[in-house]
Parts: sequence; C-alpha cells; structure tokens
Amino acid sequence: MTLPFYNYYLNAETDNSEYLSSSWPELRIIAHTRHIKAVSPVVATALSSAVYGGGMLELDRIFNIYVDRHYRCDDPPRDIEHSLNEWQERPDQCAGLLTAVRLEHTSILEYVSDEFGLLCCTTAGVSNAARAGSARTIFDAAGNINEATTIPVSVPIAPVAQTQTCTSTMDFYIPGTINVMLWMNGRMTSGAMVNAIQTAVEAKAAALADFGVADSENGLTATGTTTDAIVLAVRQATDEQKPLIAYAGTATVMGAAISRLVYDTITESLQAGQQWKARSREK
Repeated sequence: MTLPFYNYYLNAETDNSEYLSSSWPELRIIAHTRHIKAVSPVVATALSSAVYGGGMLELDRIFNIYVDRHYRCDDPPRDIEHSLNEWQERPDQCAGLLTAVRLEHTSILEYVSDEFGLLCCTTAGVSNAARAGSARTIFDAAGNINEATTIPVSVPIAPVAQTQTCTSTMDFYIPGTINVMLWMNGRMTSGAMVNAIQTAVEAKAAALADFGVADSENGLTATGTTTDAIVLAVRQATDEQKPLIAYAGTATVMGAAISRLVYDTITESLQAGQQWKARSREK
C-alpha cells in the first residue's frame, strides 16, 4: 500500500507530487495545493455519484478537492466549477469530489492482469459515519430536516433518536466523506459497471466494520458516511485484445480486484488519519 503524496504535503518534497499509473498507460495522478487531479490521455466512459459530473458521462479528469470541516454551501457544484475556472481547467468531461480528509492521506493501489488493469485512489474520513437502514437524522430533497427520522415500513423500527436543530438547508452536505476513484483499463458492459459500483460499496462497508467505525448518531456499525462518492472510469480499450467483462461481483476476478483495492485503500487512509490525530494529541 502507498500514500504517494505524503512527503509532498508534509515535507514540501516537490519530486513526490505526481503518481504515474502502471495499469493505465499515461494515467497520472497529480498533487496540487488544494486538490488531487487524475488525468487520462484518452476519454473514458464513467459512472459517477460525484457532486460535479455525476451520472453516466465521458471524462478524462477527476478532481478530489479539499475543503475544511466548516465548509457549508448551498451549491457545491457551483463551487467546484469556480475552482476549475481558477485552475484554468475545462469544466466539461470531468468529475469533481469534495473532501475534508487531509490530502496526504490519499491512498493508491493498482492491480494488473491480462484481462484488465485497475487503479483505486481513495481518501477516507468518517466524521459523519452512518449506518444504512438505521434510525437517524434525515433530510428531504430541499435539505430540510424531516420530522420523522426514519422512512415508515411494515416492520418495527428501533426507537428514533431526538432530532437535531437544522442550522442550514445544506446541513446534509458535510464533507467528512469517503471518496473513491476507480480507473479500469479494459472493457466493461454498462451492467458490469453498475455491478462494479455495488461490489465497491460492499467492500467499503466491510472495511468500516473491520476498522470499528460506528454511526455518529446511534453507535451502530457504520456502512459508509452520509456524503460518500465514487467514480468508475472505464477505458473501453478497443485497440487492445481485452475481453468484454459482463460481471463484476465478488466471485469474479474483476470483483475480487475491486474489493481488495477499495478495502485496502480505505483502511490505509483511515489508519493515516488515525495516526495523524494521535500525533496531534501528543503535541
């Protein structure tokens, strides 16, 4: 495992500001003062839950942008577009993520086989950890706290905790999050891309459970945070003799690679954050 930008951010070692992929030809991940930029020389097909560039799209760049823990905004996509303009980046064909995780805690791992290559780049913070399916504060589409903190179903639900006071219509967007970039050098069907996201989320939940992360409101084992985001970019390389992958579940080579890389990068990023907090307390 590796934290490739650790010395760049902590010790200003400029020679450690760029990571060159071994699984995707000429894919580079570059550290900047306030963001990490992954850039490909070819356009990829992507499936994304990013706040900027979400959905199905064609892209050649992904940005993971640092904001402090007090960040509040009515329009995160607008802020990301402003940052792209400031950095003289094209605002199209890209995805933008926001994180409050220290960027030196960015973890990168790769896997290479005859069928495909895979790179996973992760920052993991869990200040707003949450467990899917449990009673907790929820928000409606406008960002306002819902009076009922669980969705009514036909089976009994655990008692609801007291609701919190809403200080902003965007309180549901707090950047203590897990951001995952997956760059797949190969070919996948659209269904396999959805399957890959599913597998990545399962691996995330497993990593949090093994790390002992709890929901910040009810203490139950967390399955993620309230603002997690993921981008899967597939090269769809027709110039190479790579098979078309139709499945990416945990019993496939692709699913196993995704699971291992997502699990390990989340774990390493969380460990780095834990160690940083311990050192800060000692000072």
